[in-house]
This record gives sequence, structure tokens and C-alpha cells, in this order.
Amino acid sequence: MNPQLTGMLGKSEVTAGKAVEVLLSRLIDYAGLFPPAGLGMLPAVTNYDSYLRSEYSWMLGRFIVPAGRLNEFDEALGQLTAADSTPRNPTHRRVRDEWGTLGVSALLGTDLAADIARIAEFNERTSNSANGRNAVIESVEMKTESSAEIVRMAEIMPRELAAYFEIPLAGREGECIAAVAECGCRAKIRTGGETADKFPDSAQVIDFVRRCADAKVPFKATAGLHHPMRSVHRLTYQPDSPSAMMHGFLNLFLAAAFVRAGLETGASVELLEERSSASMQLDAEGVGWREHRLGWRELAQARQDFAVSFGSCSFTEPIDDLRSLGLL
Repeated sequence: MNPQLTGMLGKSEVTAGKAVEVLLSRLIDYAGLFPPAGLGMLPAVTNYDSYLRSEYSWMLGRFIVPAGRLNEFDEALGQLTAADSTPRNPTHRRVRDEWGTLGVSALLGTDLAADIARIAEFNERTSNSANGRNAVIESVEMKTESSAEIVRMAEIMPRELAAYFEIPLAGREGECIAAVAECGCRAKIRTGGETADKFPDSAQVIDFVRRCADAKVPFKATAGLHHPMRSVHRLTYQPDSPSAMMHGFLNLFLAAAFVRAGLETGASVELLEERSSASMQLDAEGVGWREHRLGWRELAQARQDFAVSFGSCSFTEPIDDLRSLGLL
């Protein structure tokens, strides 16, 4: 659960600015270790630490790290200086209430038992760290190929960890999401990559979102969501990189909220493919798209327990685009 959104749900009204916070709060999980950024461990951890102390820290979710690199991650935490750990502005909201604690999501590999043991040892060691750099692995993410595999992996997963299963969009979404629901876990969708063929079409994405909504399964997304609105961009940061149409994270998370509220499939696909930010309005009452409206409480509930976050190797790029749209 997102305590920031939980707090907002208890209020009787929300300003237009707060409606933006409802939509964007803790939305971006930082995946700087992964392509196309592909940073080293220390630069990625340093970036995350600086984002935690920034003006937009309230948008920042968890740091994404492979479980097999947790020792390297711990070493990078230790290399950050005490001066860097001092918050620049103590009024800024953080991923955790404590200034020194970092929320982490670990990617599991093929040896689940070994990775789970690494996570338990890491949490035990770092939760009582004396260096001011406490870090807690709060969730795990793993790829899966079948519903049977989901059931098998869920059986050995510690219940204190939120578990996300990446669902293949290959015709087995229904049975896989049903298995995730039965296990009390969460789903994950890959929405892009470094080549155009890695981007699922809009109908596939909406089908995934609708199945999750019907099964009451929270989900997150990963890859290809650097930009708020659906648009054409280079697929990597290389100057000779090809370009392709990318899904927008505003499109996706607004579509998810509307799907959860009952928007029919055709309109949901159109919302996911919307390219004009002028068609979307965030105001004191909630959010609007064309003739469709959603109250801010419905939006907050969707973000709180359904459309959780997305992984991005850049935190600054989404913020720069949001600022250019006048949303920040």
C-alpha cells in the first residue's frame, strides 16, 4: 500500500495539484542498472540517492536490482558519503518515512532458493546498519512462462515480500493472471524494449490490464515508458538508434484507472493510443479524458491497490517531459 495515497483518501477534497500527486505518487521505480541506460552500480545508487533528496522525490518508487548483485549494491551504499545522505529539504516526501532507508525491489534469477536466501541475509544485515544507509527489499520480480510455474514459485516466496510475476503476452495471459490471483501475488507487463518488436500492441496491453482488473490483481509495468504520452522516440540513447512508437505512462496508468472503473475496451484502447495531452484534464474533482470522467478518489484507489508503478532506467527524462507538459 502507498501511505501517501492512503492519507489522501482520508481527505474530503483535493486540489488540482494534489490530483497530479495522486496520479504520479511513487510511480517510477528506478532501473538505472538496465538498458538503455546500463549504468554501473555506484552511479545508479548515487543517482537514486540524489533523486530521494530532490524536489520530485514523491514520484520515486523502489530501486531495482538483481538479487545476484545485492553484495555489490550493499558495497555501493557504503561508498556514499555521510554528507550525501543529508536531505536537502526535509519537507520533501521520501520513498520511506526515514531519510536513510531505501526501498528496493529485487529481480530473481533461475535459482530462486539462492536468491531468496540472499534477500533474507541482505534485509537482516542492512535493516540494522549503522552507516545511515538502511535499505529494505520490499518486493521481488521474476519472469514466468506458465501458470504451473507461477504456483510452484509462489509456494517458496516469503509472504512479507510483494511478488510480481512477469506475464508473457503469448496467449496464456488468462491462466497466468488467474494463477497470480490464486496465489495472492501481483502481475508485471513488459511494455517495450530496445527493439520495436518488444512493444506489445495496445489491444494486448489493455487485455492484460482488464484481466488484472477482473481478477483484482495489482500490476506494474516495465520498459519503454520513459515518456508521459504515446509518441515516437529513439529506442536507445545511441545517436544512430532507430525510432519507434512508444506507449506513454500517463496513457497506461489513466487507462488502467478507467478500465478498473468500467470503461469499455474500445475506448480504453483509444485512451492508451491518445497522443494529445490536451485531451486530458487534471482538476480539483479528478481526471478527465474526452467525455469520460473519473473522481480523484477512484484514481487514488486505482493507484493504491491496482496500477502500482513502472520501471524506468531514467528518472529525469519522465520528469522533464511532465514539466514540458505543464503537469509539474
